[in-house]
Amino acid sequence: MDDHDIVIKPLITEQSTHFANEKNAYAFEVNSKANKIQIKGAVERLYGVKVTDVRTANRKGKPKRRGRFMGKRSDWKKAVVVLDEQHHIDLF
Repeated sequence: MDDHDIVIKPLITEQSTHFANEKNAYAFEVNSKANKIQIKGAVERLYGVKVTDVRTANRKGKPKRRGRFMGKRSDWKKAVVVLDEQHHIDLF
């Protein structure tokens, strides 16, 4: 897999910006088949930073209704990446 196939997009939420400012941790939506080692390498190569820890979580898609029909959003994987103290990512 290519690095852009592993890291899909950064998650910019209120909680993730708080973690970025306080704990130097950044959240990303990643490929559901990627493991922690692949995620660490992809973030280090894409952003030029040193990663110290990776935490992942598989998220279930929410059920959604469109008129009388029920559907479901896709399942996805979230990764929280903790960076070394000297490094940071400018997402904004």
